Amino acid sequence: MAERTATVTRNTLESQITVTVNLDGTGKAKLDTPVPFLNHMLDQIARHGLVDLDIQAAGDTEIDDHHTVEDVGITLGMAVAKALGDKKGLTRYGHAYVPLDEALSRVVMDFSGRPGLIMHAEFVRSHVGGFDVDLTSEFFQGFVNHALVTLHIDNLRGANAHHQVETIFKAFGRALRVAVTLDPRMTGVMPSTKGTL
Repeated sequence: MAERTATVTRNTLESQITVTVNLDGTGKAKLDTPVPFLNHMLDQIARHGLVDLDIQAAGDTEIDDHHTVEDVGITLGMAVAKALGDKKGLTRYGHAYVPLDEALSRVVMDFSGRPGLIMHAEFVRSHVGGFDVDLTSEFFQGFVNHALVTLHIDNLRGANAHHQVETIFKAFGRALRVAVTLDPRMTGVMPSTKGTL
């Protein structure tokens, strides 16, 4: 089976980003963005999703981290969509619950071809170090718009904002791992009664 890989470069006046993804990887990550906490969270996606990620990003972080974080989400979504190809044989759905000490998050996804983000997370602080926790939803909104995925994210509990965000990214990685798996019983079959995704 050929590895499902893709490389996407997206350059704007606000950011310059290149993402390479291997959906059939082993969780290796090479991450170079100007947002250290984002690097830490992207590493969670790779490690727990068993996808290989190479993400190189520069952006106008002298303004704030918003454009860079959102645009990494967009470019990752584009790369995942490209790597998936026609989606035949795809498991399509994935979900995961992930705890980290007192925090617990649930992520459910569907590579439906219809972008949608439903996210419920009441973070206990506005920042984790220098990272604005509002950018968590911006990252995932960018991802779903370009991966064409329906994504439900719920932080069910947590008293530490770092833990809350990290459980979301870990659960996302685990759900992604399931959803992008090829089901040998579905080889060559579109996982939809519509015949298209």
